Amino acid sequence: MKKLLFILSCIAVSSTSFTQITDAEELIRSERTDSLDGWRKGMHLALNGSNVGFTNWAAGGVNAIALNGAVRLYANLKKGKSTWDNNLNLGYGLVKQGDADWIKADDNIDFTSKYGQRATDHWYYAALLNFRTQMTAGYNYPNDSVEISNFFAPAYTLGALGMDYKVDKRFSMFIAPITTKLTFVNDQTLADAGSFGVTEAVYDPATGLKLENGKRFRAELGGYFRSQLNLQLAENIKYTTSLDLFSNYLNKPQNIDVNWQNFLEIKLWKFITLSFATHLIYDDDIDITIYDDQGNETGKGPRLQFKHLTGVGLAWNIDHSPADKKPQPQD
Repeated sequence: MKKLLFILSCIAVSSTSFTQITDAEELIRSERTDSLDGWRKGMHLALNGSNVGFTNWAAGGVNAIALNGAVRLYANLKKGKSTWDNNLNLGYGLVKQGDADWIKADDNIDFTSKYGQRATDHWYYAALLNFRTQMTAGYNYPNDSVEISNFFAPAYTLGALGMDYKVDKRFSMFIAPITTKLTFVNDQTLADAGSFGVTEAVYDPATGLKLENGKRFRAELGGYFRSQLNLQLAENIKYTTSLDLFSNYLNKPQNIDVNWQNFLEIKLWKFITLSFATHLIYDDDIDITIYDDQGNETGKGPRLQFKHLTGVGLAWNIDHSPADKKPQPQD
């Protein structure tokens, strides 16, 4: 019942995003949209950091340094009735407390490519490809001796065919009844443990010897939904949210995978920005191990995953559109 309520709440979030578009329809339509053919390219670069230090501090505390970087690249093509949107998001962060070693705080690679052919004013026949993984090994800190993830362990590739609804460049909603989701675990130790939903290794119950390696690959067939909203809330405030839902037709279709990301950026002065990001994941195939204060395992199973990042730092935005090449009228 809790899972059902969770899934319904996420769907409600998507509906709320769509309602925001309806409420702001007049504002969106009143602004000029770029309908010229050609490439629209750009990037967002950000570097955030924080530091706290103590010397003879009576209240106590631990020296800490945190660094986080993000790169977002896009290249979108419009040509006649066709559109092709490409986005690459990279993020990496490190934290150091006291004399301890640097540990990873953020790590992601996320690439999406979507091609559409106009069917009506706002609907497109569309195909989407998404790839997600991470750059370096991950650990269940403070235990840094056993890897729980690594590059391409896991990696997810999703291919979908469906319909894409676009109001303008601010909002899109993609619905795909035919979707293939592939999970790769390119680490035999993790594959043997059955991590990330792959089939675990088979062992001899008497000797404990491994009889068959765990699978490094898993394929799923299902339905997929993706919505994305980009809003300029004020001259210096940008907000982006995206929600991905996937249901596996062949195994427990009621247990919907959820991937919901939010990013808010406030420009304080020129290149100085305040940013806040959240990332919520629920995947019924990923078991999360829970430990008590003494490090003893108390439970294992699918659980809600949540991450948030807050930072103040430097940010650069670069944007090139077909309008930049359009000849300007002479005085």
